[in-house]
Amino acid sequence: MIRTVLLWALVLAVGAFGLQWLEYRFLVRAFSWQVYVGLIGVAFAAGGVWIGWKLAARARPETFARNEAALASLGLTGQEVKVLERLAAGRSNKEIARDLGLSPNTVKTHVGNLYGKLDVSRRTQAVGKARELALIP
Repeated sequence: MIRTVLLWALVLAVGAFGLQWLEYRFLVRAFSWQVYVGLIGVAFAAGGVWIGWKLAARARPETFARNEAALASLGLTGQEVKVLERLAAGRSNKEIARDLGLSPNTVKTHVGNLYGKLDVSRRTQAVGKARELALIP
């Protein structure tokens, strides 16, 4: 019984393979250059997506460890670090003042102190240098 089932399974498999082969041969004759162009296009698209995925993927650290030595050497106060974190978040002086319960003039003073301690002249430079020194995430 098993031998008969295996024999018929083999016959059916060979028949299905033959039909698929004939269908493929028909498609290649009917659409010869379109098939190749399509396959090449799909291969390039898949390769581009894969390369883009690999280039864009960045390993992010799970935990942020603040560089305490840099904080101490620059002499940054806790309030200045809080202001710096909010600068990195893109907040304005008024928003920072509201968040921290300070006056806008005090925030301006802290920002000016940060510029001097980090040796920069703009907010973007301050945030970039702070990230390089691992002062903020």
